[in-house]
Amino acid sequence: QVQLIDSGGGSVQSGDSLRLSCVASGHTFGHTFSIYTMGWFRQAPGKEREFVASGSWGARTELYADSVKGRFTIAKDGAKSTMYLQMNSLKPEDTAAYYCAASTTAAGKESHDYEYWGQGAQVTVSS
Repeated sequence: QVQLIDSGGGSVQSGDSLRLSCVASGHTFGHTFSIYTMGWFRQAPGKEREFVASGSWGARTELYADSVKGRFTIAKDGAKSTMYLQMNSLKPEDTAAYYCAASTTAAGKESHDYEYWGQGAQVTVSS
């Protein structure tokens, strides 16, 4: 059973930076039934959950939502089973609960592609 623990949220000012972390346990990388893709989604109050970014260990590809390109960056540490989301130049519209997700396949931008989810980390950006 894969478990994801995401952390690193907080309250910041517009233009500040934050780094979210997602630690995966109960899995292996690079083998059948192991994690292949990890991603980040966010959900603001009253809005649907939306894709933010993802990274695949196998193909080493990264995807980003247009709204965060150039500001957010995925980083991966296989030795620590951790994926990071570095968020720079934060804006008030980035305020949301951010969720880490993992898939055993080459997942894309759809939430239904992901089988495992973290508990969420709140990010609040004030102007």
